[in-house]
Amino acid sequence: MNRKDFLKTMAILPIGAAAMKLSSLKTAVDTFGPTERMPVLFLGHGNPMNALADNNFTQGFQQVAKTLPKPRAILCISAHWETKGTFVTAMQKPPTIHDFGGFPQALFDVQYPAPGSPELALETQKLITSTSVGLDNSWGLDHGCWTVVKFLYPNADIPVIEMSIDYTQPASYHYELGKELAALRRKGVLIVGSGNTVHNLRLAAWDKMMVPGYAFEWAHIANEKMKSMILNNDHKSLIQFDKQGREFELAVPTPEHYLPLLYILSLQEKDEKATVFNDELVAGSLNMMSVKIDKA
Repeated sequence: MNRKDFLKTMAILPIGAAAMKLSSLKTAVDTFGPTERMPVLFLGHGNPMNALADNNFTQGFQQVAKTLPKPRAILCISAHWETKGTFVTAMQKPPTIHDFGGFPQALFDVQYPAPGSPELALETQKLITSTSVGLDNSWGLDHGCWTVVKFLYPNADIPVIEMSIDYTQPASYHYELGKELAALRRKGVLIVGSGNTVHNLRLAAWDKMMVPGYAFEWAHIANEKMKSMILNNDHKSLIQFDKQGREFELAVPTPEHYLPLLYILSLQEKDEKATVFNDELVAGSLNMMSVKIDKA
């Protein structure tokens, strides 16, 4: 809407409605005005029980949080929200979703009552032009999101929205879609991808879960190759993960936990570098590797 049309619209609104419109516009501007560029994170979320733990991984999340500017809001791309099409949560109070089974009651009792941000949902919808983005009021914060974000911001005082993963689309689509979120980084928004780079539950050695660093050879090889590609900005090979050989096929038997990494890598700018933390394989076939992208 140009200035002339805007003034016409304001002129025909009742005085009260016009005041409310101006108030809403001011709120949106104040909330998402220009800021310094925010870092971006990919977090390996692993076992939901990490949400109750004090271990190397949760301590890694806490340590990286100390290096971050305080965000105005968080946009999380979680492996656990797959949809046909792309959606963002748009409610004021997203529920904490316990989307798992077979765990102790203590885990189901955990709540992460962060507010939502309908304003960020609308801003995200506006930024993405390659596809339509739906506003969702039924999902919330799944365990791919809250089990890691709770260690970044334990007071649950930062608004959080989730963006879904369109399971009908190839890896290249998700990488390109991620680029369209770039402007949010300069509006005070922390973009977080949550998944796992090596994630083969079917082959996991659960009896070795407590053995630090226990890994099958193929998992170790895949992890080292992925890490090298990330650190050397070889995004093309990472997008073409399904063409990287047998080890990658075993590491990524289904793409949903891997794709959040591509969203984060797509946001890397020329003066930025990727750093790796929480790089440890567990139960033979799962990796907690996490990535921070920030100014070199």
